[in-house]
Amino acid sequence: MLQILHNPRCGKSRDCLAFVTESNTPFEIINYLDNPLNADELKTLLKKLNLKPIEIVRQKEPIWIEKYKGKKMTNAAIIKAIVKYPILMQRPIVINGDTAIIGREIDKLDNFLK
Repeated sequence: MLQILHNPRCGKSRDCLAFVTESNTPFEIINYLDNPLNADELKTLLKKLNLKPIEIVRQKEPIWIEKYKGKKMTNAAIIKAIVKYPILMQRPIVINGDTAIIGREIDKLDNFLK
């Protein structure tokens, strides 16, 4: 079953949810702001995405700009920042078994669901 890491206040996340709903694909919604991922879960997710921690950071987010922008950070430090401030993580993220994508683009999401 698909899992969608969802932020209901995000338009792209709502668009993704609507698209998946229309596709009649069974899914589970995970509001990652209310139920944040821990470091191990985030590392597993990064493997499924095949991305580095910095690649899932919302670098225009005020918390990132205020606390981290311009600093040299290890992957572990970036993961720690995302765990502490889950709002920093790109959304929505759609997980299907051992693979995942950032589902901001409907075309990419459509291909992922096929």
